Amino acid sequence: MSTVPTPDSRVALVTGATRGIGFETVRQLARAGVHTLLAGRDRAKAVEAALRLQGEGLPVEAIALDVTRAESIAAAADEVARRHGRLDILVNNAGIIAEDPRAAAPSQQPLQAWRETFETNLFGVVAVTRALLPLLRRAPAARIVNVSSLLGSLAAHSDPASPVHGFKAVPAYSASKSALNSWTVHLAHELRDTPVKVNAVHPGYVRTDMNAGAGELDVATGAKTSVEMALLGGDGPSGGFVHLGETLPW
Repeated sequence: MSTVPTPDSRVALVTGATRGIGFETVRQLARAGVHTLLAGRDRAKAVEAALRLQGEGLPVEAIALDVTRAESIAAAADEVARRHGRLDILVNNAGIIAEDPRAAAPSQQPLQAWRETFETNLFGVVAVTRALLPLLRRAPAARIVNVSSLLGSLAAHSDPASPVHGFKAVPAYSASKSALNSWTVHLAHELRDTPVKVNAVHPGYVRTDMNAGAGELDVATGAKTSVEMALLGGDGPSGGFVHLGETLPW
């Protein structure tokens, strides 16, 4: 299933987009006129989600993409190339929390939880970005947005005045986002002499299933920073870490 973009429209892909912040990011990009590929590891769920947004009259298309499987990533890259020939925006939104913050102290979290977390939150992002980078380079001014978290900020964790200073319950998730921030800086430096801009974003503490419904922000606000950086103008930053217009400490 797909809709056909107009010749002058941008094409975006959002991973982990069948629900929550990813789904809302697709909605907001599509409302801005961007032809947006809603990616999910389960094609049926991606199609169902895309149909909901198509029902709102939005230019959304489903695509299957499991960021932990090399063959799925390669197939998705081939599909984007075949259908669109380029990619203007990549939002690396897929992420998981594999550890149980109530079950164990940081040093006692199972190693398997660390492996699962990094497989999606870091290695998946690197693999997807590498696969799609040739298509992003074909765009006039591509944007890469890596959805991170304030929990990935070492400065915030070390600052007694920070809201995350006392929260050390998900060390694997936090460390994976610190690593994602480092990847953002490295990739932005590599692409510094190109029109491609790469930034990390903190959505905020958002009321989603991942947070078991807890949070300070609604999902629409949680998606806002990703969308802002995806639509960033040519005079915007690259290699930054932001939340609702505010630069965050690494």
